[in-house]
Amino acid sequence: MKILIQNGQIIDPASQTNAIMDLLVEDGMIIKIEKNITDNADKIIDADGCWVTPGLIDVHVHLREPGYEYKETIATGTRSAAKGGFTTICPMPNTNPVCDSDIMVEYIKLKAEREGVVHVLPIGAITKGQKGEELSNIGKMAKAGACAISEDGKSVPSSGLLKTAMKYAKMFDIPVLSHCEDMALVGGGSMNAGPAAQLLGLKGISNDSEEVIVARDIILAKSTDSKLHICHISTKGSIEFLRQAKAAGQSVTAEATPHHFTLSDDFITDYDGNTKMNPPLRSKEDVAAICQALKENVIEIIATDHAPHSVDEKNCEYEKAAFGIVGLETALPLGIKVLVEGGWLTPMELIAKMTWNPAKMLGIDKGTLSIGKAADITIIDPNAEYKIDPSTFASKSKNTPFGGFDVKGKVLYTLVDGNIVVENGALVEDLA
Repeated sequence: MKILIQNGQIIDPASQTNAIMDLLVEDGMIIKIEKNITDNADKIIDADGCWVTPGLIDVHVHLREPGYEYKETIATGTRSAAKGGFTTICPMPNTNPVCDSDIMVEYIKLKAEREGVVHVLPIGAITKGQKGEELSNIGKMAKAGACAISEDGKSVPSSGLLKTAMKYAKMFDIPVLSHCEDMALVGGGSMNAGPAAQLLGLKGISNDSEEVIVARDIILAKSTDSKLHICHISTKGSIEFLRQAKAAGQSVTAEATPHHFTLSDDFITDYDGNTKMNPPLRSKEDVAAICQALKENVIEIIATDHAPHSVDEKNCEYEKAAFGIVGLETALPLGIKVLVEGGWLTPMELIAKMTWNPAKMLGIDKGTLSIGKAADITIIDPNAEYKIDPSTFASKSKNTPFGGFDVKGKVLYTLVDGNIVVENGALVEDLA
């Protein structure tokens, strides 16, 4: 099948292309990018006024399957990703059973091929059962297709065990994705330590609970010469450790989430569990530091930490509510509204942090609109203004603090291997 995308603003960070051109897809591959393509096509998409970008890549999601299908499934999570413009997503291993073996990696890949609508690259657990006691077979998971290892949801408590894991990760050329949290310092807190927590009478989570593990993991990655990626960085102090490591030439990257560059803890004025996340919403000073680090490319990647939960897990006492929010369908418009409209990033820089930079960190052949590459493509109307409506989410869960938010930028088309999965903002299967 031939698909001709006409008159779009091609934004490709890999080649630094930013121009009005046409793009031709045939048999799932990009075969032409030039002005005024006249080839016959089976379908023509008029992208006038739209950005045509590589398919977005999210290196940090939770699909909940197996074990927690009441929150999300591979089927619903990948459809949520497609509606958000993502063509490749990387699910974390904290499922039940934990993704800690080659068999589990293969299971998730097979399930995604059968029931999903975007590319799914599983992340393997660092330790068996995520118990922090015994290493998983990292080599077998890598060979089975794990794109990285992580203990997301917690940190590996033993520095010695983590150091050994980093050595194995280096051997198999995969990154270590680090959730940085010292549980002894968290101490059962439920939101950021500060005036907002005091007003609500809630126990706070201090910045140092993140920063001490960020510093530790950077030191261990340096000693093992391994690739470290810091998940959902949230504090000014963590960013300073990251900045110093980069200045020293260390191979370390980091991601910021839309909720952490959009909201501060001042936003939490009641006990709505949809404002509870891990790490928590931090101070305005921390939010400003994240935006500045994104601007300076100290933070190279935007990831959602898409964390679906049921209504009952959120609609309860704040201290008992589950941590996390959904984010696949709100990430791009929040990035456009907050970062591009806010003057922190250019459109090219925003798209780089959601395509080419994640691809480079993972070492995968994606994130570019190059001739001969797979046609993973997102078409975005950057000027569409609307209110976020959780009832329209394809995700099984609706736990978001952004309901009713005015945003800008809407995904119109998502193509995966040249197949149109989203058309005019709706899942193609829903239009049938």
